[in-house]
Amino acid sequence: MMKRVACAAIGGTVAVAAVPVVLSTVGFTGAGIAASSLAAKMMSTAAIANGGGVAAGSLVATLQSVGAAGLSMSSNILLGSVGSALGAWLGGSKKKPPPPPPDEPKTEEGDSDEDGDQDE
Repeated sequence: MMKRVACAAIGGTVAVAAVPVVLSTVGFTGAGIAASSLAAKMMSTAAIANGGGVAAGSLVATLQSVGAAGLSMSSNILLGSVGSALGAWLGGSKKKPPPPPPDEPKTEEGDSDEDGDQDE
């Protein structure tokens, strides 16, 4: 039980802490979209598809907003809850031991016949 609680706490913490790190690594930074990054390629594709600008509310716009300002409190709570649930689930899963090998019939000299008589 304690293992599951610990995994839930770790899962929630990692989920909340990983978002800013991942977004920054991809190129969505507080100073804007980093040049030659995946975020820059995403922005270019979105701008071309939208006729020259990035639409408000699009994935690129939302990720840049989160990269610059961070997640709201409610988003952090939701993300932490999902991370905790996933951590608890993974922490509580147990591998089942493999089944035992099948019993092999013993064949020794002098075994009984089917009718119970001894071999002679």
